[in-house]
Amino acid sequence: MPTTRATTNHPADYLAPVFYQYPLEVVSAQGVWLTNARGERVLDLYGGHAVVGLGYAHPGFTSALAIQARQCNFQTNAVAMQVRGRAARRLVAFSRLPFTSVFFVNSGAEANENALKIALRVTGRPHVAAIEGGFHGRTAAAGAVTWGAMRKWYGFPRTPFDVSFIPRGDEAAIEAQVTSATAAVIVEPVQGLAGAVDLGTRFLGALRRRCDDVGALVIFDEVQCGVGRTGHPFAANLHGMMPDMLTTAKALGNGFPCAALMCGAQVTATLKPESLGTTFGGGPMACAAIEAVIEAIETEDLLSRVRRVGAYIRERCVRGPVTGHQGAGLLVGLRTSRPAKDIQAELLEGGILTGTASDPRVLRLLPPFILEEEHVDMLADALQDLPP
Repeated sequence: MPTTRATTNHPADYLAPVFYQYPLEVVSAQGVWLTNARGERVLDLYGGHAVVGLGYAHPGFTSALAIQARQCNFQTNAVAMQVRGRAARRLVAFSRLPFTSVFFVNSGAEANENALKIALRVTGRPHVAAIEGGFHGRTAAAGAVTWGAMRKWYGFPRTPFDVSFIPRGDEAAIEAQVTSATAAVIVEPVQGLAGAVDLGTRFLGALRRRCDDVGALVIFDEVQCGVGRTGHPFAANLHGMMPDMLTTAKALGNGFPCAALMCGAQVTATLKPESLGTTFGGGPMACAAIEAVIEAIETEDLLSRVRRVGAYIRERCVRGPVTGHQGAGLLVGLRTSRPAKDIQAELLEGGILTGTASDPRVLRLLPPFILEEEHVDMLADALQDLPP
């Protein structure tokens, strides 16, 4: 006899119990503000985990999705669509880097899986190096290069390739671990979950030089730090670097699921039909979202706002329990004198939503790019009122 589920009193009871949840139920949102189930406004400095770059209910973004939905909401990659080609061309132009091809997928983890697969196939080598503290996704290959995954949640009986982790800032370890057996180094140039840790131009440059010396590829994972989050198109621009591949997602679609793998000429030359594949990646709705996001960033001069407001956060918010800051642009880590989770809870009680990090003494800010100084002042005042 089939079993039936016990009677439930709330629709959420049917969701798999795999997420810790904040004591907040969102019913609507506008700009940088959320409205909870009690009708109270909450200032969102978390941005749906770095996703909502344009803020909520952005008119140009919303209109672009509505128009595309009426024209054609989906079609396979086996059928040519101008919106897909336009989105790829626009993304490469926005990057200001000499990429020659774009492969659209659905998530950052999927983009990283494909980048790793390409590197292993092209080089024929068995090893990938990653950086301590990095997060690259929860799938088999992406999870294998995520720091701490094997201990916490990986679940697969073995990794699909050899993996080692380079300590942050340790240039000697780069030479020791990146060898003629290394297919690629995958790196978040500004680590997100670790607490907004900028790895710096010197360390990233040492990675690039060593990979060039031994014939390994460099993969920049800019799923969280890309698409304007640092105040530049990508953190690669911030550090004057050209990786062989760059992955991005999150803010790329402002909440519509999409991601991209951008490839340089050397990698593009190895691609051929059926070497990669996806069902939903590059769908017209996703591509319309990507076009709208880039259009808004460029026409509303949001990169300069990210730099300006990010600097203002660093100037105003070292107070109360905050002792310092790190990161770049609007990927900000505020270092705290006591557990960040406690400060996060206190701020939420006062109507401000922030994030935490794998570092328990870092409060992480990932706000929409439309944030203004007046919103930062609200955070600064709230921090000032908290116990140090």
